Amino acid sequence: MHGSETWPVRKENVVALQRAEMRMVRWMCGVKLKNRLLSKELRERLGIYDIPLVLQQNRLHWYGHVLRKDDDDWVKKCMEYEVDGPRPRGRPKRTRREVVREDCQASKMNKEDAMDRCKWSRMIKDVR
Repeated sequence: MHGSETWPVRKENVVALQRAEMRMVRWMCGVKLKNRLLSKELRERLGIYDIPLVLQQNRLHWYGHVLRKDDDDWVKKCMEYEVDGPRPRGRPKRTRREVVREDCQASKMNKEDAMDRCKWSRMIKDVR
């Protein structure tokens, strides 16, 4: 999950991460697939959260951190940078900005909330 706050995650990436996670969870719990236990039960047993939720929280955490930076900070400038020039043919890839915007809409958060670090952190934890 290192660096996951900067990935523009695609559906197939999330599915691959979930499969790998569940193999490890079943291995840690000593459970075989044929035992037919729910993934939710096994995650609760270990006290871990689902991968899409962790990815969303990491993205929102980083986004809030960057929003609180000075306007002349290079990280903030890079996040807001628009590339000029012609785009390649076909459907454009999802950008990190689109993914974060969807996360904010899903959890009813906005840029003004990010300015208060405690409130932002609390809202991210309430997403669970």
